[in-house]
Amino acid sequence: PGEPGMVLRLKFLNDTERLARVRPGDTVGALKRAYFPGQEQQVRLIYQGQLLRDDAQSLAALHLTHNSVLHCHISQHSPAPPPAGPHASADPVHAALNVGSLMLPLFVLMLAVLWYFQLQYRHVFTATATTFLAGLTLLFSFMAFTMYRR
Repeated sequence: PGEPGMVLRLKFLNDTERLARVRPGDTVGALKRAYFPGQEQQVRLIYQGQLLRDDAQSLAALHLTHNSVLHCHISQHSPAPPPAGPHASADPVHAALNVGSLMLPLFVLMLAVLWYFQLQYRHVFTATATTFLAGLTLLFSFMAFTMYRR
């Protein structure tokens, strides 16, 4: 009772927010139990880009202050227990080819090939096609810069 309370902002993926009244001595697990009863195993809390894995960790140890934002992700199914044994690291989800990480290099390669053809076979490209290619390159460069400058 001697600890002053503080308010945390729980922010969800759909940009909705919920306020949580807590004390610095409360644990991550207690926060999950109080605000997500029955869903503790499905709730993932993220603070400053770090997943809060340790339910026994106190909020004070995380240096949370009044009005700090905790990002919340609630999965639709509870996580399966980690597999035991020699093949524990052979997780099919992580072993699968991550196509998302290949999109940037593939797009850069595609633009490079298109520019090569534009320079080698200039007579085939109309002014509209060249303008479109230049615009697409500028758009992609701007998007890549804004996404990866963090």
